[in-house]
Amino acid sequence: MWPGKQLRTMALGALACLGATAGGAQLLPGGGVGSALPGGVEPVLDRVGRTGSNALDSATRAADRVGSAARRLAEGRAGRLRDLVRSHPEILEMTDAGPAVRGEIIAIDPDPAVLVAAVEAGFSVVADEDFQGLGIRSVTLALPRGLSLEEAMERLEDAAPGGDFTPNHIHMRSGTAPVVAAASAALAQGGGGRPDIGIIDGGVGAHPSLGGGVEQKGFAAGAPAASAHATAIASLAVGTGPMKGAAPGADLLVADVYGRDPKGGNALALSRALAFMAARDVPVVGVSLVGPPNPLVAKVVEKVLARGTRIVAAVGNDGPAAPPAFPASYKGVVAVTGVDGRNRALIEAGRALHLDYAAPGADMAAAEVSGGVGEVRGTSYAVPLVAGRLSEAGSLAALDATAKDLGPKGPDERFGRGLVCGECRTPAR
Repeated sequence: MWPGKQLRTMALGALACLGATAGGAQLLPGGGVGSALPGGVEPVLDRVGRTGSNALDSATRAADRVGSAARRLAEGRAGRLRDLVRSHPEILEMTDAGPAVRGEIIAIDPDPAVLVAAVEAGFSVVADEDFQGLGIRSVTLALPRGLSLEEAMERLEDAAPGGDFTPNHIHMRSGTAPVVAAASAALAQGGGGRPDIGIIDGGVGAHPSLGGGVEQKGFAAGAPAASAHATAIASLAVGTGPMKGAAPGADLLVADVYGRDPKGGNALALSRALAFMAARDVPVVGVSLVGPPNPLVAKVVEKVLARGTRIVAAVGNDGPAAPPAFPASYKGVVAVTGVDGRNRALIEAGRALHLDYAAPGADMAAAEVSGGVGEVRGTSYAVPLVAGRLSEAGSLAALDATAKDLGPKGPDERFGRGLVCGECRTPAR
């Protein structure tokens, strides 16, 4: 079995649960799935035994509602992914693991014999790059005419069984926030030294809560370009004044992997951004993006963590029926879920192969690109709170000491090791 095949097999299994993971957080929850869904069945189950069969019937009905909600979330995710591909059929293609860039396959650390075999099988080399300081090389191969990505993977596996190949999978933003302004006109700029916190997302727009300590770099066509999603996340990480973040006034480094590019959020862009963060010695990087397991991203994550950069990532917002979210599910990544104003786990929260912390993800405000503040909801918005506090704490052990235990005593599958930054919520008006 060629290297990376295990991750591909995981992706195939994930798709059996209705497709690769997508985001789904809402900037305005009034019309989103989360605001209309039940808060869980635990209170009803607690009454069973005290009030007999009526409570049991009620618990069953509540469980059915939660199960239906989970199915709707998973079906909605699959629909969004299909719509994305249909919107850009010349650029994107659906694979068994979700959307990927059409017409190209990535070879990871290929030796000369692997590349020779690929060329003899009809592929051509279109790009060859090293990820700065990580000792990882990727070679982008163009497909023979008429070959699908899945067919290309099978042909390469046969032609070069010792090779490590992957499609260039798309990672989805946790939300539908629009790109709203030109980089030259609307982006906060600054920095240049060693940042305190990094975020990998879209571009960040100018906002009163964000001072001069925001530096940005683009990793996609048209980037950096301001987006509502990234601007909200930046304010939750480092905002000051009325929109106070978890680490107010800290220096922020932003990597925009979306820009105005229909291929935005692809595995190559995410890998380049992670390598960039490690090269700048950023101690903590927040990633509110989700996608399928990808061998290139997995290898880059491993190297970045070994360099001492912590990665904090969201479990996504597609509900418990969704496949495990990546990069949150990679070993060593700090996986984060969200809670509402009553410290209940968000019903739309996805899942990862492990869970570390919960943080506020609803009933709160964040910066808007218009200059005001607006209500947000989703696990995306829990990530900058944990990243900010981890940056201040300096270690996971120190952060653990501040986490508030929720649910059953000790670590659990709904809240991880506890609630971080519970007091950080700026109430939505």
